[in-house]
Amino acid sequence: MTVFAFTDGAARGNPGESGIGVIFKDEQGTTLAKLHGYIGEATNNIAEYSALLACLKSAPKTKCSRLVVHSDSELMVRQLLGEYKVKDPNLKAMYLKVHRVLAKAAFDFEIKHVRRELNKEADQLANLGIDSRKRIRI
Repeated sequence: MTVFAFTDGAARGNPGESGIGVIFKDEQGTTLAKLHGYIGEATNNIAEYSALLACLKSAPKTKCSRLVVHSDSELMVRQLLGEYKVKDPNLKAMYLKVHRVLAKAAFDFEIKHVRRELNKEADQLANLGIDSRKRIRI
Protein backbone atom coordinates (compact mmCIF):
# COMPACT_ATOMS: atom_id res chain seq x y z
CA MET A 1 0.00 0.00 0.00
CA THR A 2 1.24 3.48 -0.85
CA VAL A 3 0.99 6.05 1.92
CA PHE A 4 1.35 9.76 1.30
CA ALA A 5 2.91 11.85 4.06
CA PHE A 6 3.04 15.61 4.42
CA THR A 7 5.73 17.00 6.73
CA ASP A 8 6.59 20.45 7.97
CA GLY A 9 8.89 22.05 10.46
CA ALA A 10 8.27 25.51 11.88
CA ALA A 11 10.60 27.87 13.72
CA ARG A 12 9.55 31.17 15.27
CA GLY A 13 12.78 33.01 14.72
CA ASN A 14 15.72 31.36 13.03
CA PRO A 15 16.79 29.82 15.32
CA GLY A 16 13.75 29.97 17.57
CA GLU A 17 11.10 27.88 19.23
CA SER A 18 10.33 25.04 16.85
CA GLY A 19 7.81 22.34 16.17
CA ILE A 20 7.00 19.62 13.67
CA GLY A 21 3.89 18.32 11.99
CA VAL A 22 3.26 15.12 10.02
CA ILE A 23 0.13 13.76 8.33
CA PHE A 24 -0.24 10.31 6.77
CA LYS A 25 -2.92 9.72 4.12
CA ASP A 26 -3.95 6.67 2.14
CA GLU A 27 -4.38 6.49 -1.63
CA GLN A 28 -7.94 7.85 -1.34
CA GLY A 29 -6.80 10.86 0.69
CA THR A 30 -8.18 9.59 3.99
CA THR A 31 -6.10 10.68 6.98
CA LEU A 32 -4.50 7.67 8.65
CA ALA A 33 -2.56 9.47 11.39
CA LYS A 34 -1.28 12.86 12.48
CA LEU A 35 1.49 13.85 14.79
CA HIS A 36 2.94 17.08 16.09
CA GLY A 37 5.40 18.10 18.72
CA TYR A 38 7.73 20.68 20.17
CA ILE A 39 11.46 20.28 19.53
CA GLY A 40 12.80 23.30 21.44
CA GLU A 41 15.06 25.91 19.87
CA ALA A 42 16.14 25.08 16.33
CA THR A 43 16.52 26.55 12.87
CA ASN A 44 13.76 26.11 10.31
CA ASN A 45 15.93 23.64 8.38
CA ILE A 46 16.60 21.50 11.46
CA ALA A 47 12.84 21.56 12.14
CA GLU A 48 12.16 20.36 8.58
CA TYR A 49 14.61 17.46 8.93
CA SER A 50 13.17 16.64 12.37
CA ALA A 51 9.68 16.43 10.87
CA LEU A 52 10.96 14.06 8.18
CA LEU A 53 12.70 11.86 10.76
CA ALA A 54 9.54 11.69 12.87
CA CYS A 55 7.63 10.74 9.72
CA LEU A 56 10.08 7.98 8.78
CA LYS A 57 10.09 6.54 12.28
CA SER A 58 6.26 6.53 12.45
CA ALA A 59 5.68 5.24 8.91
CA PRO A 60 5.88 1.52 9.82
CA LYS A 61 2.70 1.94 11.91
CA THR A 62 0.83 2.67 8.65
CA LYS A 63 1.97 -0.70 7.22
CA CYS A 64 2.97 1.01 3.97
CA SER A 65 5.05 -0.71 1.33
CA ARG A 66 5.76 2.66 -0.31
CA LEU A 67 6.00 6.06 1.37
CA VAL A 68 5.76 9.26 -0.66
CA VAL A 69 6.71 12.28 1.45
CA HIS A 70 5.71 15.81 0.50
CA SER A 71 7.63 18.74 1.98
CA ASP A 72 7.68 22.46 1.27
CA SER A 73 11.39 22.61 2.17
CA GLU A 74 13.06 22.92 -1.20
CA LEU A 75 16.49 22.82 0.46
CA MET A 76 15.87 19.53 2.28
CA VAL A 77 14.22 17.85 -0.70
CA ARG A 78 16.99 18.88 -3.09
CA GLN A 79 19.65 17.76 -0.61
CA LEU A 80 18.02 14.36 -0.25
CA LEU A 81 17.70 14.02 -4.03
CA GLY A 82 21.42 14.81 -4.38
CA GLU A 83 20.79 18.07 -6.24
CA TYR A 84 22.29 20.26 -3.47
CA LYS A 85 25.31 19.57 -1.30
CA VAL A 86 24.85 19.54 2.46
CA LYS A 87 27.39 22.03 3.77
CA ASP A 88 26.10 22.93 7.23
CA PRO A 89 27.47 20.46 9.83
CA ASN A 90 24.19 20.36 11.81
CA LEU A 91 22.16 19.66 8.68
CA LYS A 92 24.74 17.08 7.59
CA ALA A 93 24.13 15.18 10.84
CA MET A 94 20.37 15.21 10.23
CA TYR A 95 20.86 14.21 6.58
CA LEU A 96 22.95 11.22 7.66
CA LYS A 97 20.32 10.22 10.27
CA VAL A 98 17.66 10.22 7.55
CA HIS A 99 19.82 7.95 5.41
CA ARG A 100 20.47 5.58 8.34
CA VAL A 101 16.73 5.28 9.00
CA LEU A 102 16.00 4.75 5.29
CA ALA A 103 18.68 2.03 5.05
CA LYS A 104 16.68 -0.02 7.57
CA ALA A 105 13.22 0.87 6.23
CA ALA A 106 10.90 -1.90 5.07
CA PHE A 107 9.24 0.42 2.55
CA ASP A 108 10.17 2.16 -0.68
CA PHE A 109 10.73 5.89 -0.22
CA GLU A 110 10.16 8.89 -2.43
CA ILE A 111 10.30 12.58 -1.53
CA LYS A 112 8.70 15.46 -3.41
CA HIS A 113 8.74 19.22 -3.05
CA VAL A 114 5.33 20.91 -2.84
CA ARG A 115 4.41 24.56 -2.66
CA ARG A 116 3.71 25.87 0.83
CA GLU A 117 0.00 26.35 0.11
CA LEU A 118 -0.31 22.61 -0.59
CA ASN A 119 1.18 21.79 2.82
CA LYS A 120 -1.11 23.83 5.08
CA GLU A 121 -2.28 20.92 7.24
CA ALA A 122 1.27 19.93 8.16
CA ASP A 123 2.15 23.59 8.76
CA GLN A 124 -0.79 23.95 11.16
CA LEU A 125 0.37 20.85 13.03
CA ALA A 126 3.94 22.17 13.26
CA ASN A 127 2.66 25.41 14.76
CA LEU A 128 0.42 23.44 17.11
CA GLY A 129 3.57 21.59 18.15
CA ILE A 130 5.19 24.89 19.16
CA ASP A 131 2.06 26.12 20.94
CA SER A 132 1.49 22.85 22.79
CA ARG A 133 5.04 22.68 24.16
CA LYS A 134 4.51 18.89 24.02
CA ARG A 135 8.03 17.53 23.51
CA ILE A 136 8.46 14.89 20.85
CA ARG A 137 11.39 12.50 20.72
CA ILE A 138 13.00 12.12 17.34
